[in-house]
Amino acid sequence: MTYCVAVSVNSGIVLCSDSRTNAGIDMASVYSKMFKFELSNERQFVVLSAGNLATSQATMHQMKKDIRQNAVVSLNTVASLSDAADYLGEVCRNQMKKHDTSGPGFGASFLLGGQVMGNDHGVALVYPAGNHITSTVDTPYLQIGESKYGKPILDRIINQDTSLETAALCVLVSMDSTMRSNLTVGPPIEVMLYTANSFVLQPYHRFEEDNEFLRDLKKAWDHRLKEAFNQLPHLTWAQSRQYNN
Repeated sequence: MTYCVAVSVNSGIVLCSDSRTNAGIDMASVYSKMFKFELSNERQFVVLSAGNLATSQATMHQMKKDIRQNAVVSLNTVASLSDAADYLGEVCRNQMKKHDTSGPGFGASFLLGGQVMGNDHGVALVYPAGNHITSTVDTPYLQIGESKYGKPILDRIINQDTSLETAALCVLVSMDSTMRSNLTVGPPIEVMLYTANSFVLQPYHRFEEDNEFLRDLKKAWDHRLKEAFNQLPHLTWAQSRQYNN
């Protein structure tokens, strides 16, 4: 299983992914699911992947090849984030056709974050079918993979005015909640921050399983949750009426 999340706020973008890949109960491996495309001072993109590992790796390989070979359409030539998402979806579909792997178990989904000069920054979710949706003012974050456990904290904290620092902490708590509830999601955890209109992909962080900061964050979050729970209003049972049949 995988968990990836991308947040787009006024100040920029935060992208976060785990690195655990499972092909069965006793087949756990570590593969990075974050792919950086540092192209120029006019365009930058980051891709997070979930789903079939062979399909996602083949897709990333072809996209990098298109850039090297100056293909007519590539991340170097697209005019917007939406065009980049369409291109990514098409490359993925072509890779599945090439290897005759059109079944549901061979699909891959992606989160694409970035900016092309002259356009706003943002994130997009590219589905296995190749179509996509983009972040909006009302929906500033997108997820792929095991999304349910990490969603509540995002809903409560993230809005367009959230700072990049706060958004980064929020996605790390979201990731911690997911890892706690699903053992198939695990470290190393990768986090990328992009400041709007900077066209520089930094800072980048990779947190290993024994990382001290992650341990401290987990302990602090657990402690504050219990503290908040203990301060909830006392439960008062309302007297219920008794009805006779």
